[in-house]
Amino acid sequence: MLKQIMKIFILCFFALMLTGCATQSSKDPLEGINRGIYKFNDVADKAVIKPVAKGYKAVAPAPVRTGINNFFNNLGTLTSILNNLLQFKFANAFSEAGRFVINSTFGLAGFIDVAGMDKMPVHKEDFGQTLGYWGVGTGPYLVLPFLGPSNVRDLTGLTFDTVTSDPITYTHNIGEIRLHNQLRTAQFIDRRTELLDASDLVDEASLDPYAFMRDAYLQRRASLVQDGLVQKDLIKDEFFDEGAESTSPEADK
Repeated sequence: MLKQIMKIFILCFFALMLTGCATQSSKDPLEGINRGIYKFNDVADKAVIKPVAKGYKAVAPAPVRTGINNFFNNLGTLTSILNNLLQFKFANAFSEAGRFVINSTFGLAGFIDVAGMDKMPVHKEDFGQTLGYWGVGTGPYLVLPFLGPSNVRDLTGLTFDTVTSDPITYTHNIGEIRLHNQLRTAQFIDRRTELLDASDLVDEASLDPYAFMRDAYLQRRASLVQDGLVQKDLIKDEFFDEGAESTSPEADK
């Protein structure tokens, strides 16, 4: 476990270094490489992943799909709890903890979103948002094999969250490799199924789906870091200089 934590800190260090090297004049300095990976992902998606997701949607009844989606969302609540604490959003962390307890018990391990039925608000956070909250810039935009849009900060955050607060990782750590692989596969298909309509819209609405996806991702992440309060000029010009000014909502008051 200590070695894994050290790897996270090393990744954070390199994220800071790469953020400092990124230029404001280009939000996508690795565009050539990214487009190659995007093309690979697109081919793999159309050939295998998207048909599997469509088949799953056709075969599994809507209540079953909703229950599985709720289950994985409930597991993700642990990540939100940790990152709300790291951002000193204690009220949100306690709210997320309550959501997890309610759904894990009354919601039958999270398959039923009882908290959502009670209109309990969602305060979703991840370590990429936490780094942004404390002023770490995004670094270069990245396209990851199979996983899609990201950046150096969010890749660091994903690694940290996977190691520290993802229950599926622990099934691997205790030797339940088969269970781990089954859960990861189910989680991946569930997420792809959620994006079926969105991916069709991107393909139909954009002359350059790659650029559309990149810009949409960067704008969404910038907004999430600022809890939806991000200004349009920040979205447009400061993806690589979020460290120049505090990105916390409190700093703007």
